[in-house]
Amino acid sequence: MRTTARLALAGVAALAATALFASPALASPPQQSAAPVFVQTDALSGNSVVALDRAADGSLHTAGTYATGGLGGALTGSVVDHLASQGSLTYDRGLLYAVNAGSNTVTVFAVRGDHLIRRQVVASGGNFPVSVTAHGNLVYVLNARSGGVVQGYVRAGDFLIRIPAWNRSLGLNAAQTPEFTSTPGQVAFTPSGSQLVVTTKGNGSSIDVFAVNRFGGLSAQPVKNVEPGAVPFAVTFDAGRHLVVAEAGTNAVGTFTVNANGTLTPIAQLATAQAATCWIAGTGSTFYASNAGSASLTGARDPGDGSLAAIGNTATDPGTVDGSVTSDGHFLYVQTGANGIVDGFRINANGSLTPVGSVTVPGAVGGEGIAAL
Repeated sequence: MRTTARLALAGVAALAATALFASPALASPPQQSAAPVFVQTDALSGNSVVALDRAADGSLHTAGTYATGGLGGALTGSVVDHLASQGSLTYDRGLLYAVNAGSNTVTVFAVRGDHLIRRQVVASGGNFPVSVTAHGNLVYVLNARSGGVVQGYVRAGDFLIRIPAWNRSLGLNAAQTPEFTSTPGQVAFTPSGSQLVVTTKGNGSSIDVFAVNRFGGLSAQPVKNVEPGAVPFAVTFDAGRHLVVAEAGTNAVGTFTVNANGTLTPIAQLATAQAATCWIAGTGSTFYASNAGSASLTGARDPGDGSLAAIGNTATDPGTVDGSVTSDGHFLYVQTGANGIVDGFRINANGSLTPVGSVTVPGAVGGEGIAAL
């Protein structure tokens, strides 16, 4: 990574000249919440991140609202899920990354408890950014429109330096409709950081895997793992580093081994018996798929070998979309986009969920992006 580090240092001067600083709008004074939850509104008139304090019982209380300096966006045909993606708000080692789909930018916030400090607004390297992933000092952004583009960056302190050579087109059909099911859904590093995974949803129904070289760049083309009819939407990983996928076409959760050559080997599949199974969040051994069409969460246990055992379904408010599990594994928070509500649940020892309350986030109807610390 020495070359990567030199690239980062070389770009610091230019970065300092272009970084956008701003004071948070409508923000409360800095707090000392050790485990806040951050939610993105994706409002078309001006995107914001809302900070929510988490009490010991899991209940949430609004702490402040922070403008990203960019605009939210909405894919044609979307209702409860304007970005139709997972990972649009990503936390990594003291920084929070928020996509501004309507202005083709990404905002970098420094996190201080439940207080956010806007450090930078940087170009996304494509059209309509919807997902961000980070590993070490590498960050990649997925742009959903114009056939799909991923763009890579180097993290230098609290800032990102865009590397033009780390831009790759997915080559999807940009004219395919409906747009919200035909744009790519998520970008994610594998746990080792040696591969980058992209889901294409209904546009090819494939899981694309790029190789990441020792400098942080990507292979010229990805390995395309086509799953006819599955519509792979969102991903995460189990404790054994197997890929766990929410499959919207079959309304199921699937697990795969990611091979060194970029191919995937199926392990197991669990049907949710629900509608629009699109998002998935987990603890490494217990996973919860969001079913937007059924207003429910489906639980699945995976001990790390890729096998899947059903836990059951739990009701939510309407329009179940993006979710996030707290770092201690004790609570799950999920956005329900029909009314802009965040539902909270305690994760019990057997994986079942107990509601701990809900909070309405102003301006967040249809919004996506949640990060629970």
